[in-house]
Amino acid sequence: MIPTSWFLVLSGLLFVLGVVAFLVKKDLLIMFLAVEVMLNAANLAFVAFARRNGVLEGQVAVFFIITVAAAEAAVGLAIILLVFRRKKTVKADDISGLRG
Repeated sequence: MIPTSWFLVLSGLLFVLGVVAFLVKKDLLIMFLAVEVMLNAANLAFVAFARRNGVLEGQVAVFFIITVAAAEAAVGLAIILLVFRRKKTVKADDISGLRG
């Protein structure tokens, strides 16, 4: 059986990877994917703690986080698509404001 600490270390590494990618990259799509990696790192931590404690609340929380992430993905990708159609770029530095 794999120890819980390994899952938590992996979760922490994934979260740090997501934060670094979000802060370093200026492409909106890459930033969006970095947020998704951070959400999945949180999911892994919830499942690891739920497994260690023998309760199902962590797994139920993961189910709701995945549901919210799917809605976020739909809305986020739609916004990125609209920004690309209007500005012809998805670079965060090139987008100065929200108005046309």
